[in-house]
Amino acid sequence: MTERELLPISFLNQYVYCARRFWYMYVEGEQGENEHTVQGVLNHERVHTIGQERSEPGVLLRRSVHVYSHTLGISGICDLVEERVGGGLTPVEYKQGKRGRWRNDHVQLCAQALCLEEMTGCRIEQGFLFYFSERRREEVSFTAELRAFTVELIQRIRDALVRGERPPHTEQPARCKGCSLYDVCLPVESGFLQRAGPV
Repeated sequence: MTERELLPISFLNQYVYCARRFWYMYVEGEQGENEHTVQGVLNHERVHTIGQERSEPGVLLRRSVHVYSHTLGISGICDLVEERVGGGLTPVEYKQGKRGRWRNDHVQLCAQALCLEEMTGCRIEQGFLFYFSERRREEVSFTAELRAFTVELIQRIRDALVRGERPPHTEQPARCKGCSLYDVCLPVESGFLQRAGPV
């Protein structure tokens, strides 16, 4: 599998959050912007600036680490990887906003860990999610269940791409709040037209 055929890890996050949003972005190339996406870009620029985070003694901070897994067919960028002297890697993913009710961020972080494991041969037990609005880390354990869900999700995405069908609107309207592609997707308007039937 070539580098261009590897599925970007960030799109796993999008798919878990909303399969239709994933489709618009990955397949149709839609990249809507709103205040949330712009603030996210600005926050990530600060993350990748040297000196924005201090390490504890014996820990080396590696920023913007490119990771990949040819076995799983994925690749991406770790915002931060903490490397402990004597071994031990911990991926850290920075997120705009606050913790949500869905596991999309956990899946993205787990996929990064699976890549690091394949690249280094080292087992990675945990990582961290840092939410800017809360200014604190959430520890994520890479359990057997989370690992299996992440691997299964990758296959589910590949199957969806082979079928070539745009996924339906989410059945959870709360996910649409603040979505940068709301004006492309038009979930309320589309639902109204579906209920109205053919003209």
